[in-house]
Amino acid sequence: MNCRHCGTNLENVFLDLAFAPPSNSYLSPTDLQKPEVYYPLRVMVCHNCWLVQTEDYAKAEVFFNSDYAYFSSTSLSWLAHAKEYADKMIADLHLDAQSKVVEIASNDGYLLKNFLQAGIPCLGIEPTKSTALEAEKLGIPVLQEFFTESMGSSLANKQGKADLIIGNNVYAHVPDINDFTKGLKALLKNDGTITLEFPHLLSLLRFIQFDTIYHEHFSYLSLYTVSKIFLSAGLRIWKVDEIPTHGGSIRIYGCHTEDQRQDDPSVQRILDIENEHGLQDILTYTGFQTKVDTIKYNLLNFLLEQKKDNKRIIAYGAAAKGNTLLNYAGVRADLLPVVYDAAPAKQFKLMPGSHIPILPAEQIFQDSAAYLLILPWNIADEVKKQLAPLQERGIKFIIAVPQLSVV
Repeated sequence: MNCRHCGTNLENVFLDLAFAPPSNSYLSPTDLQKPEVYYPLRVMVCHNCWLVQTEDYAKAEVFFNSDYAYFSSTSLSWLAHAKEYADKMIADLHLDAQSKVVEIASNDGYLLKNFLQAGIPCLGIEPTKSTALEAEKLGIPVLQEFFTESMGSSLANKQGKADLIIGNNVYAHVPDINDFTKGLKALLKNDGTITLEFPHLLSLLRFIQFDTIYHEHFSYLSLYTVSKIFLSAGLRIWKVDEIPTHGGSIRIYGCHTEDQRQDDPSVQRILDIENEHGLQDILTYTGFQTKVDTIKYNLLNFLLEQKKDNKRIIAYGAAAKGNTLLNYAGVRADLLPVVYDAAPAKQFKLMPGSHIPILPAEQIFQDSAAYLLILPWNIADEVKKQLAPLQERGIKFIIAVPQLSVV
């Protein structure tokens, strides 16, 4: 396999998580009568441009289909994050009824509804039918397609270019990252702004966030590498925000290379931090597998000990990251009999691979478990507040990443 950005032959394995089904391919009971497809989940690192990337086995259409079950509006903290961002961009960029905002991977309209309410024309691009339909119910126009350079050029010619292009947690999901970035270039006004948010590779390395790795994520991104990808497409990153979402992300602000805006000091500061942590040193990536395996063994040992003591353990949050953790650890319903979740699209289905049943979140208060494993650790504080009555009853909460903790 060659690097998806620079074409260099990939020689270095960063992490091997064996085989797993796509993390958002939740199953109905009737699906158990059919074969379940597993793909290798192996991550490589390019020693030339330092793009960390999954090994190629399937096309994006396999993962982002009409049954895609991730709805952004399920998380209250994420909705608040989106509202805060929209207010900030409207003020900073002086957006109004003459402006145009385009969001790529607009999901269920969780973000664009804020621009719509402010009277700012917007367009969503979302290939998954289930989420796109929810956005359309809010009055948001949506194109149900994958974003490409060809689409960016076509939209620019037919509908005009965008003042603001948004991509939250989509850049890592793009198999052809060069083509996607050229599409951003084609669709952007001369003085327009691009913002992309994505989990920071530095956080993944420092806090052993291996469960953020799954087939739908083709890339794991540093500012250093994204800067290279942008420059190759005629774009420049002029500002960076560090944000707490997804366990530590960055929001980059991009523009055309020839744009007159000066680089904010934040760009060089983050580049320096990445360099200090060795993100352009192959030795940084070796030994990560051992850290991951330690997390796996600690979780398994804990579950087995509680099983021996006849202690019931349940889980909250049928998140993609939870599927990575459970499938790599080999956890099944005998050790973890149920996962509760607030998303209707996942309820009464089964977790891919582990086949653990998913029940509505409100039913969790009738459960007599001794322990609750919070799978989406990135919103653990939100979950703890929502489920505080359980803790008052004596149920202890567990988080497995970056290390096993019981509170």
